[in-house]
Amino acid sequence: MKQLVFALTLTFLLFRISAQDASVEKSTFGIQTGFLGVWAHNEPKLSNSIALRSEFGLDAAIFGENFIGSRNLIMVPALTLEPRWYYNLNKRVTKKRRIDGNSGNFVSIKTTYHPDLVLGSLPANTVFISDITIIPTWGIRRNVGKHFTYETGIGIGYYHLFKKDNVFLFEDENGVAVNLHLRIGYRF
Repeated sequence: MKQLVFALTLTFLLFRISAQDASVEKSTFGIQTGFLGVWAHNEPKLSNSIALRSEFGLDAAIFGENFIGSRNLIMVPALTLEPRWYYNLNKRVTKKRRIDGNSGNFVSIKTTYHPDLVLGSLPANTVFISDITIIPTWGIRRNVGKHFTYETGIGIGYYHLFKKDNVFLFEDENGVAVNLHLRIGYRF
């Protein structure tokens, strides 16, 4: 019996010693661009698998006044705070895949605030209403070379419009928000 306990203890210790505790980077900073915008981000480490992404960027919007009329492009500042759990880092290390620059699969809660500030021109009698979105998101992030990254994510969540006194809104100020992004970036 003593030999069995000794063998199990030794086996456990060997597995524990060989197990690798992969970790997100202490801090990573970069810029990204996608179909409708450009963003700068920072991801400091909170734990071995969790990073808190803060992001400032410009979200673009294209709209028209009517079906035949002209099209307009506006840019709206976006402030984002997003805790990310990189859940497959140990598996990636075991398979000898890269985890530098927080390369891995993640689950997050993306919270974005758009103030009522618009870069560009809006038609007369048109206002932009500030909003906040909270969207649980699943995504992947990968590195290409030393500095380039690509990232994609998808999620469905909630939005809230901050109504102004003199603005008529639709019946509901709250609703369903979708996050679907595909970005390429540069990591410093």
